[in-house]
Amino acid sequence: MIEVQDLTHRYGARVALKKIGFEVKEGEIFGLLGPNGGGKSTLFRILSTMMVPTEGRAFIAGDDVVRNPSTVRRHIGVVFQTQSLDKALTVEENLRAQGHLHGLSGPELRDRMARAMERLGLTDRSKDLVETLSGGLRRRVEIAKALLHRPQVLLMDEASTGLDPAARRDLTRHIEELRDREGVTILLTTHVLEEADRCDRLALLHEGNIVAMGSPGELRSRIGGDVVVLESSDAASLAAGIESRFGHKPAAMDGRVRVEIANGHRFIAEVVEAFPGAIQSVGLHKPTLEDVFVRETGASIE
Repeated sequence: MIEVQDLTHRYGARVALKKIGFEVKEGEIFGLLGPNGGGKSTLFRILSTMMVPTEGRAFIAGDDVVRNPSTVRRHIGVVFQTQSLDKALTVEENLRAQGHLHGLSGPELRDRMARAMERLGLTDRSKDLVETLSGGLRRRVEIAKALLHRPQVLLMDEASTGLDPAARRDLTRHIEELRDREGVTILLTTHVLEEADRCDRLALLHEGNIVAMGSPGELRSRIGGDVVVLESSDAASLAAGIESRFGHKPAAMDGRVRVEIANGHRFIAEVVEAFPGAIQSVGLHKPTLEDVFVRETGASIE
């Protein structure tokens, strides 16, 4: 449904995307996970036909986003990070205005508005002013707007920004229902690990490169065993000592040393005994997407 081929984009001397390529299958939730400045928003603008890439090509439902932007816009619904709702209008009025932009009117528009509000659980809020809605409800109105013209693909840029954990989970549930009940293909950008973990597949994007791709489970399986996190006032020296003493190559970052190792609980006892006074606190957990990102890039997502 989405195909990206050797896509490159430059802002002057800075390269924001470096020959990236991937495919998104029909009816799939595909996430672009990475920190701010990693290239996610640039890629989003290209796919939503707002920007022309320096090199490479991208296709949505078989149409080239550069050569056939008008056709591509009929295929896609877009939810931007910045809110596009008119707060002084009701939910219903916002949807009607959006429908008019797509040339819809009369019974057809009313039916589509009703359907969109039903899909997103907004029917009982149709007469409410947008300014009275919570952040999570406003995001659902944004998605309802994007679905009015019945697109095959929904593009979402950091859609959960500013939402509390409960509202974020609620939004994710509605996105999954769109995939499961409507067959909508969804591409979203995020730096939120919980949101990324609910995607069918992910591409980890760092400094314009895709550093890893796969399902959340496949990505986490790249790290065997446990992840031990050690806090130290001199993380670099502790990391060097661990490598010399135990033969494991840890990562030192932000006053912490991360070690990927089987039987982490045993290693904790050994390392604390080996470096008395050098370790301020210890932590042990199973691999997360954050750990995968750190392993592939040496940087944090946050």
